[in-house]
Amino acid sequence: MAAKTGTTYEEIIRDVRAGNLSPIYYLMGEEDYYIDRLSDFIVDNVLREEERDFNLDVLYGSEVTANQVIQYAQGLPMMAEHRVVLVREAQGMNDRELLAPYLAHYNPSTVLVMCHKHGKLDARRELAKEVKRVGVLFESKRLADYQLPGFVTSYFKRKGLDCEPAAAQMLAEHVGSDLNRLSSEMDKLLLAMPQGTMRVTPALVEEQTGVSKEYNNFELQNALAARDILRANRIVKYFNTNPKSFALPLTLSSLFSFFTDLMLAYYAPAKDESSVANWLGKSTWQVRQAIIPAMRNYKATKVMQILSEIRQTDAKGKGVGGCRTAPGDLLCELVFFILH
Repeated sequence: MAAKTGTTYEEIIRDVRAGNLSPIYYLMGEEDYYIDRLSDFIVDNVLREEERDFNLDVLYGSEVTANQVIQYAQGLPMMAEHRVVLVREAQGMNDRELLAPYLAHYNPSTVLVMCHKHGKLDARRELAKEVKRVGVLFESKRLADYQLPGFVTSYFKRKGLDCEPAAAQMLAEHVGSDLNRLSSEMDKLLLAMPQGTMRVTPALVEEQTGVSKEYNNFELQNALAARDILRANRIVKYFNTNPKSFALPLTLSSLFSFFTDLMLAYYAPAKDESSVANWLGKSTWQVRQAIIPAMRNYKATKVMQILSEIRQTDAKGKGVGGCRTAPGDLLCELVFFILH
């Protein structure tokens, strides 16, 4: 198979499903989720269950040397077309560069899968170059916060369900950027959904997770975007009286991200929804919901002041300068500053 440089998760899934296999898949990066899913998918699609006893070798990088991995890879399959050598925790293999010569004369019946988490190969070294030449070098990057709702929506879509944008935002903010945990929470929600339900709604998320569909960071952001003083104060009051539903660092991170996007939106070449969405790399729904209203309600100079105030609030929340103000009171002060 031709070498693949910069291959995406979706392309690897498509090619493996079609039987277009590479002799090596080097899966590396900071995000465990895609590495785990891809390695499992490769094993499940290359070998039938009854073939795995004799044709699947699962090794651990801290327990094997490169020469031992090569010995396994050079073995021939038994009563199967391929064999799979799966090396978990490949980051623990100190001599992994010695795999490079094997790739110059690889065994075409073996699929070697290397799972290198929390790091990556040096692109200047021979191994990375050889993997790119004959196989797949995939980097699993952490998703930015703004990408999480898209991940949620896509996850449910693969399950045959629609997900309302507000519901996706609620789940993303509730769980955070740990994709393994986020997918686990979504699986729990799927199991709990009434039979025949084809749409994930904010009400459903609220019922299953306990996150209020009316009082959360997403709704606070929208209230501030609309400069709706009454609604924003109601949400802040709810946070103060329900401390388990509120974490100041998470709220500040959400607000900082939003107002940073708002600041960038002022520099968009055109100010219509589609142009601003393309400029920010966000969906038109997100721009329509909050960015465009906020552009009408805040001047750029005020947004710069707000970003500075969020940073100061974050510092106070961490006790800088001996500050002992309660998190809820700090949020009240910040929201007052934003709205006035």
